[in-house]
Amino acid sequence: MRPELVRFRNLSAVLACAGILAAASAQAATITIVNNDGVGEGFNDVTPAAPVGGNPGVTIGQQRLAVFQHAANIWGALLPSTVEIRVNAVFNPQTCTATSAVLGSAGPTQIWVNFPGAPFNNFWYHVALANRLTFADLDPALNDINATFNSNLGLPGCGFTWYYGLDGNEGTATELLPVVLHELGHGLGFSTTTNGTTGNFNTGLPSIFDKFLYDNISGGHWDTMTAAQRVASAISCGKLAWDGTSAMAGASVTMGPKSLLRVHAPAPAVGDYDIGAASFGPSISAGTVTGDVVLYEDAVAPINDGCEAPPVNAAALAGKIALIDRGFCGFVIKVKNAQNAGAIGVIIADNAAGCPPAGLGGADPTITIPSVRITLPNGNLLKANLVGLNVSLTIDPGSLAGLDAGGRVRMNTPNPFQGGSSVSHWDTALQPNVLMEPAINGNLSSTVDITLNHFADIGWLDAATSIAIAPGYINVGSEGVRIEWFAAGASELSWSAERTTGDDQWTTIAEPTLMGRSVLILEDPTVTPGTDYGYRVIGRGNGETTTSEIVWVSTPDAAMQLALEGAQPNPAVGRNMNVAFTLPGVARARLDLVNVAGRVLRSADLSGYGPGRHAVNLGGDRSLPAGTYFLRLYQDGKSVAKPVVVID
Repeated sequence: MRPELVRFRNLSAVLACAGILAAASAQAATITIVNNDGVGEGFNDVTPAAPVGGNPGVTIGQQRLAVFQHAANIWGALLPSTVEIRVNAVFNPQTCTATSAVLGSAGPTQIWVNFPGAPFNNFWYHVALANRLTFADLDPALNDINATFNSNLGLPGCGFTWYYGLDGNEGTATELLPVVLHELGHGLGFSTTTNGTTGNFNTGLPSIFDKFLYDNISGGHWDTMTAAQRVASAISCGKLAWDGTSAMAGASVTMGPKSLLRVHAPAPAVGDYDIGAASFGPSISAGTVTGDVVLYEDAVAPINDGCEAPPVNAAALAGKIALIDRGFCGFVIKVKNAQNAGAIGVIIADNAAGCPPAGLGGADPTITIPSVRITLPNGNLLKANLVGLNVSLTIDPGSLAGLDAGGRVRMNTPNPFQGGSSVSHWDTALQPNVLMEPAINGNLSSTVDITLNHFADIGWLDAATSIAIAPGYINVGSEGVRIEWFAAGASELSWSAERTTGDDQWTTIAEPTLMGRSVLILEDPTVTPGTDYGYRVIGRGNGETTTSEIVWVSTPDAAMQLALEGAQPNPAVGRNMNVAFTLPGVARARLDLVNVAGRVLRSADLSGYGPGRHAVNLGGDRSLPAGTYFLRLYQDGKSVAKPVVVID
């Protein structure tokens, strides 16, 4: 069963850019798109189209092919292989309704075991990876990946349309580029060959994917567990995790702190509870909200759903955190009704049993209070203890979102099992969201985030024939500097690290930590705010010395804060919108322009910007209608917003 990427219209969490971990290799892979569409369809659709967002195609078919080749080039630049990777690609009708759609599916055409150069015997490998490891095409007569995408988008009855631009400015449409990146990821190796519903291996042998699937219930890995244990693990609600050292290292740098609901009183309910975060309103990481909890009540049955306003107990809700049942209307409606009644936060309780909740989807830039989602049993527990119920919507700075207690990256294991989704995706609890999650919502980043670290774990990057070093994630903040390098063959050398302030004098600092066989983590807490530093790592052994390129960072001034000055000028003209802002450090960052309905119209990835004041132009290739819009600046779990007026 091939993994599928699904988009739900009623979810809108944005997948934040975390930066691409750049892989240095002797030879980048060549990925070729093989057009299997018929005359006049798919890639051969001759419907005229105007070039858009950097895509020069003048027909729908040409634009689709340009997007596919762009995605292939991204993966090819990151993955080393001397063997061409060929992708059978088609556009065919697939499920699409007004509210949800299957966007695409992909998988390998073959899997191989015990081939020359296999790092582990008796494990299945996707054919593109097997070819890479054996430095030869194991079956030249057969292509390597099958990929199918939904041709129904844009047709009557389907609530979605494809956006073929390469600039990330898809607005309300569905951007094809990250969808193709996601599906190619499955074909290249991000999926198991084991049957999740029966727990049975393919012909009695596990996949290399299974070797890194750690089950927190049994304490074993999928390749050594029984079929019955694997069946239970596949529906364990977040108890299955990836323990490859490269992916764990990447996640430890890029994931934000875990958000939670903390109950202070009364005693029967005291404790911390898992929550689903909202894609609208302020982030919980921006500040803790504490208050007494009051059940929202309106005059229309069911009276606790928050769909009617004003509530009959508006006076009691003022200054309190509202508890509302899920169902019957959108999340943003419930939260906005509570906000208008004076609530300082919202807890939405599920109306059906299930795993720890996913997020709250939707968009409304006028929502200014935080909101979270909890399970049905936890909601019932709170309702049974409403007298004196006092809680905080807060974060656990000691835990990272989407990681288990051992720092492993959680996999998607909902109950019941979801074919094409379960196990072969990251868990939706990861924040920021990442490319290989099972659903996309709003904008999806066209980067490959910790998925490239995953490929290092299964063998794509460790098999380089010589030492090669490239910088990956960089974080600079109040706790110092942290830099990740990918170094193919790193375990064969001894490593040191050096720092300079630009005077050509290098000082040896703390030795970098080797994670697995290929990831080096450098941490330097001994920095002075407001200073520029250069860093490099040096590997010695096997009669050679290998030195990385220099990574320059600027440490933030201690008083520097995330700030958004807004558009200049304001009112602005739709094609000329300069936006000034200040970043306190080097971490994932993004600037969005949204309309009053919360739709992202334009975006700028700021993840490569250093600390300090900057400006970007959010002018697009088409004018915006006159009206009021909102600018939103995000970095490291925090956000600020400013309105902007556009004139003709």
